[in-house]
Formats: sequence, C-alpha cells, structure tokens
Amino acid sequence: MSTRSTPRSTLSSTAPAAVRRRALDGLPEIDRPTEVSTTDAQALSTALFTRLESLEEGTPEHAYVRNTLVELNLSLVKFAARRFRNRAEPTEDIVQVGTIGLIKAIDRFEVGRDVEFSAFALPTIVGEMKRFFRDTSWSVQVPRRLQELRIELAKAVDTLEQRLGRRPSRAELAAYLHIGEESVAEGEQASNGYVARSLDTPTSDDDSALTAGARRLGEEERAFELIDSLESLKPLIAGLDARDRTILALRFGEELTQAEIGERLGLSQMHISRLLARILDELRTGLVEDHDSPRRAAAG
Repeated sequence: MSTRSTPRSTLSSTAPAAVRRRALDGLPEIDRPTEVSTTDAQALSTALFTRLESLEEGTPEHAYVRNTLVELNLSLVKFAARRFRNRAEPTEDIVQVGTIGLIKAIDRFEVGRDVEFSAFALPTIVGEMKRFFRDTSWSVQVPRRLQELRIELAKAVDTLEQRLGRRPSRAELAAYLHIGEESVAEGEQASNGYVARSLDTPTSDDDSALTAGARRLGEEERAFELIDSLESLKPLIAGLDARDRTILALRFGEELTQAEIGERLGLSQMHISRLLARILDELRTGLVEDHDSPRRAAAG
C-alpha cells in the first residue's frame, strides 16, 4: 500500500490559523474532527459542504475544508470496512482504500441534493474497496469474465440456499442464472484461483457448505445493497414489528451471526435465515413501491 496515501487524522489542524479563519468564515473550528459524534458530524458536514462550494478549488482554504470533511466522515469508511473484516488484507489497507472513495464522494457531492451525505458516500466507498479486492485477491490470473461469474454464482448460491433450505445443485444454479451447466462448472473452477484460506479457519455454525465459501470469497451481506437508500428505509423499518426490528438490530447493529441471533430469540439458525430473507425482501419491495409512487402520481 505504499503507493496509496490518505489524509492523516491531524492533517486539517496543521493548516495555519489565518487559513483556518478564512476557510471557515465564521463557522466554528473543530479541534478533533475524528472524535465528533455521528449526529454532530452530519450537521457540521452540511455547513462545511456549503462553505466548500464557495471556495476556489486548489486554494489552501478549499483544501482545509475538504480535509476537515474527510476527517469528520472517516467513521463511514470504518463502518464499510467492518463488513470485510474476515478478509486476508490488513484492515489498515482496506481503510486507506475506502478513504480514497470517501474523498471522491466529497468531491462529487452537491449540497442541493435531497440526500444525506452518508447515503451518497457509502456506495462509492464500498465500490473502491471492491475494486481493491478484485485487483489484488486473485492468486492466479483469471479473466474478468470468470471473476464476475464467480461473484454471480456466490450470490445465486446464497439466494437459492435460503429459498430451498439446502445447497443448490449445479443444474439449479444454471437454471437460475440462465446459463449452461458447463458455465457453472467453469465459474466454480475459477474460484480456485482466488486467494486460499486455511482449512483450519473456524467457521460459525450458520456457515453451511457453499454459503460459507461465498462469504470467504468476499461475498457481502445482501442487505448492504440497500445502503444507498438509508433515508427511504427509515419509515419502512419503523413499520416492521418489534421482532423484525430486533433481528435487524442484532444482525447489522451488533453484527451477530444468524446462529447467535437464534440463541438470543430462541429460534433455529435456519428460521432466522428465512426471517432475514423475508424482512430484506419486504424492505426492497417497499423501496421500489416508494420510488415508483411519484411516477404513478405524475402519470395520473
């Protein structure tokens, strides 16, 4: 990672006092941006983004405000990195790469958009991490087509296993992806080119066969694809019953495994798996209907 660099947590504080005063133009100076609470960081970021738009790019003042925004929002990078905590790559490297994504998001963000910066930035941060894994995680050269097929297979296995309650056959995978069984076999072989992990690596008891393999290959929790719509999810989650909200909080707040959640609630791991799949499907459906409703109203 020697070729990649990211701002140090104290970078904004190294700016001369005169530059800080001109940059902030009356806004309060933040002594320790990385220690600010999430709620305060959101409010401060909004004000700083407004100020950033009025500053000329390339000036010391612009750089100071930009660096402060990076430090204020580093918690987003750390949050995104947690889902990849079982990867072989050092966490420090993942955070550095994610910080590059954060900087890109800051440069592209527009205050006038009706969206919180966290919801806007997380997909960019995660995308930067995924590109890093894609470029570094293959122990032998594998064509991009097969790399992408491996990812699609991992997703299909996870979906079908939850639907069927067992490991899907090669024929079932082929039918689900609308490809030939030969292509499925080719994709499975491509997985052998991925960085190997020790067979002694412990697995949680909710890691069954191919699903466990998918997680080790970098497959992320299906729910994280909903991160783009954090604001839209809030009322949908509020409409869930208490048990469903508890399951979501345990899985994505406390990051418990399905088996650990089952122990808390007195349910089997398979039951928790099915409940999670149902809850996520309901949230996705709710998002689609919510996004479609303005278009239906306009058409009417």
